Amino acid sequence: MTIALNRRAFLATGAAAAALAAGGTATAQPGDAAALTAFLDAAFDRRLAQTPELATQLGDRRGYDRWNDESVEQEDRELAELTAAVAEMRARFDPATLGAQDALSFRLFEKQLERETARVPWRHHAYRFDQMNGAQSDLPAFLINAHQVTSVSDAEAYVSRLQRFGEKMDQVLARSQMSAARGITPPRFVYEYVLRDCRNLIAGAPFADGDESPLWNDVQMKVNALPPETAASAQKEQLIAAARAALIEIVKPAYDRAIAALSAQQAQASEDDGVWRLPDGAAYYAHQLGRYTTTALSADEIHDIGLSEVARIHAAMDEIKTAVGFAGDRSAFFDFMRTDRRFYVPDTPEGKAEYVRLAAAAIDAMRARLPDFFGRLPRAPLVVRQVEAFRERSAGLAFYERPTLDGSRPGVYYVNTYINAAIPTYQIEALAFHEGVPGHHMQIAIAQELTGIPRFRTLGGYTAYSEGWGLYSEYLGKEMGFYQDPYSDFGRLTLELHRAVRLVVDTGLHHKRWPRQQAIDYTLANKPDAEPQARRDIDRYIVYPGQATAYKIGQMEILRLRRAAEAAMGAGFDIRGFHDLVLGSGALPLDILGEQVAAWSAG
Repeated sequence: MTIALNRRAFLATGAAAAALAAGGTATAQPGDAAALTAFLDAAFDRRLAQTPELATQLGDRRGYDRWNDESVEQEDRELAELTAAVAEMRARFDPATLGAQDALSFRLFEKQLERETARVPWRHHAYRFDQMNGAQSDLPAFLINAHQVTSVSDAEAYVSRLQRFGEKMDQVLARSQMSAARGITPPRFVYEYVLRDCRNLIAGAPFADGDESPLWNDVQMKVNALPPETAASAQKEQLIAAARAALIEIVKPAYDRAIAALSAQQAQASEDDGVWRLPDGAAYYAHQLGRYTTTALSADEIHDIGLSEVARIHAAMDEIKTAVGFAGDRSAFFDFMRTDRRFYVPDTPEGKAEYVRLAAAAIDAMRARLPDFFGRLPRAPLVVRQVEAFRERSAGLAFYERPTLDGSRPGVYYVNTYINAAIPTYQIEALAFHEGVPGHHMQIAIAQELTGIPRFRTLGGYTAYSEGWGLYSEYLGKEMGFYQDPYSDFGRLTLELHRAVRLVVDTGLHHKRWPRQQAIDYTLANKPDAEPQARRDIDRYIVYPGQATAYKIGQMEILRLRRAAEAAMGAGFDIRGFHDLVLGSGALPLDILGEQVAAWSAG
């Protein structure tokens, strides 16, 4: 009862704000909207100029030869500039004179400052090197996946980034050492992942005998792909030679320094797993939960929601078990679903390629149904790709990469085929719908394509909104006529169960002080996972505190808002209108999304 009351109280504040906003009588001034958007876009441009990696990911060539500045001083400068921009916005614009979307932009820009200010006390708590977000794999993945080469200047910029690789690595190492000096390091086991990544990336040519290393292969392929009219053979040879020199003289020594520093940290790291062990760990975790879920829910409340959802989903799985005529108990059914070879592609290159083909086919089938449920569709294309070999051991099971703004790179749904047991075919539909359409690709590409609102909104994000939408999209697939095979519907439930279990184990690890093995044991007892996958998942939650709770909390809130709108509107409810509303303003905190839906359903 306490959970429900607290959750309703939290959401009621948003509803009250929406009612107040709807009752306002101020009249928007014609010039204010354009002026505010121009002001906010100028602020975003200043941010892009200081974050060239973000610019590259968006297809913007500014700073194409540079890396982000990772120093504390740069963080201070960025926060000071954001503070000044918000102060200037408040001085120049009155939200009472703005239209609804522009008032929302005003409010969200203020909220951006609130969020960044709230992060300051915890700037040293984030792990700089781990298996999920570590610089050791993020930097080469960025060059390989984001840095496109379509001209000689692009190739020169690639080489320049290789030449500056040591400076970048040293900055990240310095931040890691600052954290370590404060008693903040990942658990000891994490260093094995990180050190293995470091060694893998400097194995092979041009560093030693063997196959070409990932970066060496990438730069050669990109430069050699330039057409003759763009780059003569001699130019290509010079660029490749410069890249080779940078790899040997700069990149390898940078990794050698990282290996030495991280090995020393490993010897001092704790065997405990949760962030409760860090200085002010409880307050840090509360901050992480609030940041990721955009709610005021406590760790205990989220834990209890997780337990309730696990029980509900287990009951739905039992119905499928009965429907397919399985005679054993749920544990035996889980074992059957985990081990029967009919549910897995062969563990061969051909089998892995077949999985990618099946994932693409699921997305193609979904595309045909989208117009019945959505009025607004993305223009950006979507492709399915296999995770590259150099990072498949540490990368997530499935993830999405946004398209560039200029259309030069599509949205990409990456599937990780490294562990065959982790990719049963009965999950293909649900995963494709989450990462592709109608999930992240629609949510992110549509946001990027919105017009008339500032770019910090079209390109920003809130985890509970985006991952909540992804999980809602898995559920929506059932309403749209998919999961006709009961085993595929079981796959949908396993992925929803996966997110419900996360609520339990994330709070268990970081709040209730569960050891790593207890979280693994809970996962294996409640999900049809093989032990390696369960361990991999728990290891993710350990280094990414709070993030995993956003999926289920976000999905539950989107579903609650939809049910409330259906009840309020009756026969007038339009599912296409609801989805277009949810996707039509860019990413939003859950309370503000609630205000938007309440105002829409009230007419």
